[in-house]
Amino acid sequence: MNDELRLLFEADQAERIGHPQYGTPEYWALRERDQRRRVRVTEIITSGGCTTAEDFYQAALIFQHGDEIEEIAQAHQLAKQSADLGHAPARWLAAASFDRWLMYQGQPQKYGTQFVPDGKRYRLWDVDPNTTDAERAAWNVPSLAEQLERAEEINRAGEPMPPMDDAPQWLKDAIRRWESTET
Repeated sequence: MNDELRLLFEADQAERIGHPQYGTPEYWALRERDQRRRVRVTEIITSGGCTTAEDFYQAALIFQHGDEIEEIAQAHQLAKQSADLGHAPARWLAAASFDRWLMYQGQPQKYGTQFVPDGKRYRLWDVDPNTTDAERAAWNVPSLAEQLERAEEINRAGEPMPPMDDAPQWLKDAIRRWESTET
């Protein structure tokens, strides 16, 4: 296992405890640190320093926190490598990164791992109705009913709603689509 990669992973995860609210100076500082970690992980991968299932998993999770579709595609590829090498937690991450990749393109997610704010509440991003709970289970993803309940739990917990003015375009487009179907 790559010790530097492990430390980058641990720093990434520690920053997710008490995650700052979107739009605050603390949030933007976190996003800058996330970017620096992705740059360093890319250097580690390029130099051949990512070799074990755990290395690929840790690198994937760091890329999963990216803003660009290419970073999310990288997260998916790395998570798949980790899962193929037998690292069980990577199965969920492979599904989640694939879902996020689809979501960033405005498409329905396959497994149902991604939750988004819509300005009023948090909701499960649109899900492909052809995906079965058996497929979800194969990738360590809870059933669709459990994921829908998770969205309701987030709302009951009173998660603060981030400002929607700065939302990415794919989310703004989805909010307009959801609003047009709710009326």
